[in-house]
Amino acid sequence: MGTILNMSTIISAILYQILVIQLLLNMCSAKEVPAIFAFGDSLYEVGNNFYLDTLAKPTLPNGIDFTKGKRRASGRYTNARTILDIIEEELGFTNYTPPYLSPQTTGDVILKGVNYASSGSGIFNSTGSKFGDHICMDEPINNFEKSRQDIVSKIGAAAARKLLRDALYFIAIGANDIMLLSSNVSSSHVENINTKFSSTLQRVYNLDARKIAVTSAAPLGCIPFERDKFSIDDCVPHVNELAKLYNVRLKILLSELTKHLAGSIFIYMNSYTTLEDVLQNYKSYGFMNADSACCRVYGKHGGKLPCIFYARVCPNRTQYVFWDAYHPTEKANFILAKHALDGSRQYISPINIRQLANS
Repeated sequence: MGTILNMSTIISAILYQILVIQLLLNMCSAKEVPAIFAFGDSLYEVGNNFYLDTLAKPTLPNGIDFTKGKRRASGRYTNARTILDIIEEELGFTNYTPPYLSPQTTGDVILKGVNYASSGSGIFNSTGSKFGDHICMDEPINNFEKSRQDIVSKIGAAAARKLLRDALYFIAIGANDIMLLSSNVSSSHVENINTKFSSTLQRVYNLDARKIAVTSAAPLGCIPFERDKFSIDDCVPHVNELAKLYNVRLKILLSELTKHLAGSIFIYMNSYTTLEDVLQNYKSYGFMNADSACCRVYGKHGGKLPCIFYARVCPNRTQYVFWDAYHPTEKANFILAKHALDGSRQYISPINIRQLANS
């Protein structure tokens, strides 16, 4: 009996050692992402609009849960973390990518990445102009070019090229081009959006970006803003159809760019399918409300006005899919982020973010 027990102990010890070795090999094989650069609209905004003359500023109660116990605006259009914040944490970043316009975003800080996103912005420079100053896609690329020159000056051309080509690039843009014009957007306008976006993405590539993840349009017809705009309880069909049309063209565009731009890989982050699944099965995800804003001022679904200083904020934020008239709560962002990080091709293609990081 003792011999059998000893043999069992030895086998268990060997198996444990094998598992430890496999874990260590996996850890060693995981590539460190040197930097993250982010572009886009309010989904990725972290405070650039604080430095602009605009109505679109992510002031409190936005970010109410971001800094525990401190009532301080985080620059984010959600109650706590954005999708990008969660992805950065999962990839091992100890600090979030800072806003480009912040005076503190200088020196060695930029070697870990910069966030150029601005609420209200779009692919077209005219998108979001009614809010005041905003940074549409042409200007952030110009700003990235300046950051690139600063990186070259700091570490030299060869090291800068390697850093930039190993870095990850996240882009969330296009929703405002559809949503702010949804009453008169046509299929030809959607084609124009993608044509303009194609030239923008090629500019990013020409500045040494190689690993680029682009977020699709979400089911925009389901957000509280659109429900209240058209005074219906269900999702607005024609807005969702425009989003789907845009996404079909976008996925084709990203595939073509990957094929023709040497060394590049453009990832399609299918937020439409992910969020649609959450909305259709919200109770199974632990939500109690999938059609109204947690932070609300006016409207049946809280979609008539944005989340501003005198808004009412729900106490049970983990039960809501939508934080405000437009954006998901942190809990919904976490689901979107996990599908982007580790999801199958149904949610992100041709590979997921973790695979992209290790490529």
